[in-house]
Amino acid sequence: MPLLTRIRGPRDLDRLSPEELNQLAEEIRTFLVEAVSKTGGHLGPNLGVVELTIALHRVFDSPKDKVLWDTGHQSYVHKLLTGRQDFSRLKMKGGLSGYPSQAESEHDVIENSHASTVLGWADGLAKANQLRRRDDHVVAVIGDGALTGGMAWEALNNIAEAKDRPLVIVVNDNERSYAPTIGGLANHLATLRTTDGYERFLSRTKEILDRTPVVGKPLYETLHGAKKGLKDFIAPQGMFEDLGLKYVGPIDGHDIEALESALARAKRFGGPVIVHCLTEKGRGYQPALQDEADRFHAVGKIHPDTGLPIASSGADWTSVFGEEMVKLGEEREDIVAITAAMLQPVGLEKFAKRFPERVYDVGIAEQHGAVSAAGLATGGVHPVFAVYATFLNRAFDQVLMDVALHKCGVTFVLDRAGVTGTDGASHNGMWDMSILQVVPGLRLAAPRDADQVRAQLREAVAVEDAPTVVRFSKGAVGPAVPAVGRVGGMDVLREPGADRPDVLLVSVGALAPMCLEIAGLLDRQGISTTVVDPRWVKPVDEAMAPLAERHRVVVTVEDNSRVGGVGSAIAQALRDAGVDVPLRDFGIPPRFLDHASRAEVLTEIGLTAPDIARQVTGLVAKLDGRYERGAADAVESVESVESVEPARD
Repeated sequence: MPLLTRIRGPRDLDRLSPEELNQLAEEIRTFLVEAVSKTGGHLGPNLGVVELTIALHRVFDSPKDKVLWDTGHQSYVHKLLTGRQDFSRLKMKGGLSGYPSQAESEHDVIENSHASTVLGWADGLAKANQLRRRDDHVVAVIGDGALTGGMAWEALNNIAEAKDRPLVIVVNDNERSYAPTIGGLANHLATLRTTDGYERFLSRTKEILDRTPVVGKPLYETLHGAKKGLKDFIAPQGMFEDLGLKYVGPIDGHDIEALESALARAKRFGGPVIVHCLTEKGRGYQPALQDEADRFHAVGKIHPDTGLPIASSGADWTSVFGEEMVKLGEEREDIVAITAAMLQPVGLEKFAKRFPERVYDVGIAEQHGAVSAAGLATGGVHPVFAVYATFLNRAFDQVLMDVALHKCGVTFVLDRAGVTGTDGASHNGMWDMSILQVVPGLRLAAPRDADQVRAQLREAVAVEDAPTVVRFSKGAVGPAVPAVGRVGGMDVLREPGADRPDVLLVSVGALAPMCLEIAGLLDRQGISTTVVDPRWVKPVDEAMAPLAERHRVVVTVEDNSRVGGVGSAIAQALRDAGVDVPLRDFGIPPRFLDHASRAEVLTEIGLTAPDIARQVTGLVAKLDGRYERGAADAVESVESVESVEPARD
C-alpha cells in the first residue's frame, strides 16, 4: 500500500521512519507529475518543496501552528499532507484550488497568490499571538523571488523590531521566481549558496588551533569573538543579522533530517529566525529540469513521460503582443521593455533575445517598475511595462502620482485582463478599467482581436506625453472581427437595419464576438442594433454621445467590474452631454469569483449572449409599453434560440 494513501493529516507523518519519509517524497513527486499533467497547474515549484513541506509538518503542529505560503502556488504538497489527495479536478469548478483556500481546509490560513505579502501576514499573526498570550507558532515560507518585493523588506524591518516575538521565516531559495531570480538580493543569496559558511570554517579552524601549543586556544577564542566580522567575510548572512534576525543555513532543502533539525532549532529560539533552504525547482522530473525558461513553473496538459503539451491552442494574445514588440524594437531604438519577474509569461522573451540590453527585469516589484518606467521616459526612451492586469493593482499610486502626474510617455500592457478563471479570485484581471478611470490623462485601449493588438500597441507607443494602457485577455485569440465602418475613432462592427435603431451596443475588447451574437439574437426579436467597438475606452470618444442620441437604448458589455468601469464612464459622458438615453451596463459583479473555466465563470455571472439578449429584450419591451406580455413572449423566444445556439466563450 503506497505510503501517500495512508497520510490523512500532518500527524500521520510522525509514525514514519527516515527511510519511509524519503519513500513518501518520491511517491509525492510521482503523484504530482501524473496528476498535474492531466489538469495543468504549477508543477515545477511543487516538485521543489516536497522534503521541505514534509519537514515543516513534522516539526510544526498545523493548524494550531500557522504555516503560511508565499506565493501559494507551491502549496500542492501541503494539500496532499493535509488530507486533500483528489487532484482530478485541480483548478476546475468544484475541484481543488491551485492556491491555499480557506474553504478547503483549516490548514489553509491565507489565500494569497500575489507575491511578497506573507511576511506582513506573519508579522500580524505573531503580534496577535503575543497579545493573546498564545504559544502558537507562525511559519512563513517565502521564495527568493518573492523576497525581491519591497513589501517583504518592509515587513522584515518590523519583524526584527521584537526580539522576543517567535516567528520562523523559511526562505525557499531555488534561484527562481518564474524565471531565474534577478537583482541584488538574488546575488546575495547566490553568494550564500556558493560559500562553505562560517560554521564550517570555524570548525575546521578549531581543529587546527587545538593542536597548536600555547597560543591555539586563545587565538581560537579571539576568532570566535570576532564572529560578526568573520561571518560577513566568509558568508554574508550578516545582512539578515544586521536587521536583528537570527540566521540558520543554508540548509539542503532536500535533506529531511537536516531540515527538521534546522526548523526545530528555529522553533525553540523564541524570536524571529530565518531558515535559508536551498531547493531545486522541478526536482526529480527531467523534462522540468531541462526547461531552462522556467522549470515547468506552470504547465497545461502535458504528456507525463516527455513533458510535451498534449495539444496546441494556436496563437494567443500574449504571443501576438510579443511578436509586435520585436517589430517595434527593430523600428525604434527608444523602445525598451520592463517586466516584473515574468519575462516569458508576458511575452517578452523574444524581445529580450533580440535586444537584451533594452529589457529590465525589476523582480517582483511592480511599484518600483512603474516609477522606474517614469524615469526612463523622462530620460528620453519609451518604456513598455508588460504585467498581468491583476498585478497592476499593486502599482496604482505610482501610475497616478509618478507616471500620469509627470505626463510621462509610458505604455502599460496588461496581460490576462478580464475573467481568467482557473487561477481563481486573485488572478482575474477585473479591476483595471475601473481603477484607471480616475487617472487624469491616461488613455486605455481594449483590442478585440490580434489585428487590433498590433494596431493599438503602435498607437499607444506613439503617445509621449501621457501614460497609455493596452489590455487583452488570456489564452487563444480568435479570428479577426472586421469593422464595417467608423464613427469618430470608434469601429462600427454591425450596422442597424433601421433608420431609428433601437439599441446601441458598445462592445469592449475581446467580447466583440459575443456582442455580435447578442445583436443577432435581438434582430430575431425585431430589435435593430448597432454594434460599436470604442477601441480606446478612455477617454470616451466624443462621437459617443451624438451616436447614442440616435438610439433608444445604450447597452455596454465589458470584461471588467461593473463598478466604475467603461459602462459607468459612458453613462457619465452621456449625462455631461445632456443625452437622456437609458443605459444598461453588463460586466463582472463586484465580488470575488471562484476558480472555474472562463466559460463557466461567464455563465455563472450572466455574461453570455442569451442572458444579455433576454434582459435587453425586456428593456426594449418596457420602453414600448408592452412589458407585461411582450417581454414574456420575447424571453421565451430568446430561450428557444439559446437551446439551438449556445453562447460562445
